[in-house]
Amino acid sequence: MAAGVYPSTKKDGTAYYRVSLTFQNKHISLGSFSNEADAALVYQEARELLTDFKHFIDLDTASTSFSRCKSLLSFDKFITLLNFRDNHIYIKTPIYLCNKYFLYFLKPNTVLYFNVDDLFYYSNHRILTKGNHLYVNDYGMQVSILSRYGIKPYAIAGKDYIFRNQNYHDFRYENIQVINRYYGVSRIERRGKILYQSKIHINGDYVIGNYSTETAAAIAYNKAVDLLSAISTTAYNQNYIEDISPIEYAASYNRIRISKKLLHYIDLHS
Repeated sequence: MAAGVYPSTKKDGTAYYRVSLTFQNKHISLGSFSNEADAALVYQEARELLTDFKHFIDLDTASTSFSRCKSLLSFDKFITLLNFRDNHIYIKTPIYLCNKYFLYFLKPNTVLYFNVDDLFYYSNHRILTKGNHLYVNDYGMQVSILSRYGIKPYAIAGKDYIFRNQNYHDFRYENIQVINRYYGVSRIERRGKILYQSKIHINGDYVIGNYSTETAAAIAYNKAVDLLSAISTTAYNQNYIEDISPIEYAASYNRIRISKKLLHYIDLHS
């Protein structure tokens, strides 16, 4: 039997071959294969990756040589082994450590950038994709990776948040600017002045009002939701506002005015 290859049998009696190796006192599983020849080749490929530096990651372009080599190793394992060889830390997810940040490889040509602060989380949570949606499975739920930045599920890139360097794959905290943090609130400009517009959807969008602060617009949205609860079964989300006390919130809530058009709609349907 070839080095690193271990025969085994499935419950139905089918033979298969497990592959593993030990490097720097770390036992690493390389997968299972249907024939001994492929299993032996994978072991050889892994040994070569760990000892021969002809394979590497170009940090300037975040590219790899994986697409140029006919490897039986999975791409995830390819990245994991390169990171272990170069940085001496074994991480199960396809992460490559850099200076003060790390690369997360979704595919050979799709790389995400993260701060080292997120290393523990993504070492234990695999990033999955559904179209352009990036998420992890956390406690049985699909959680958008954008939620770690306080970005709501409905948020629109370029409107509610922006990537400062225009790289939509760069999730380092300094590169993401959240513009609209609250439900129903949008930042607008009127006659050179920045205002915050609060809207709510009721068979179309109703403008609740324009306010001088984002917090006031968020509270106005909550007030509109409370008023609509008497006539609507829609379960609107409410804004949770952390930066004011309950007394300040109540005072602002009572003081804030909402549009006459919306009040008229509520009166008609009461």
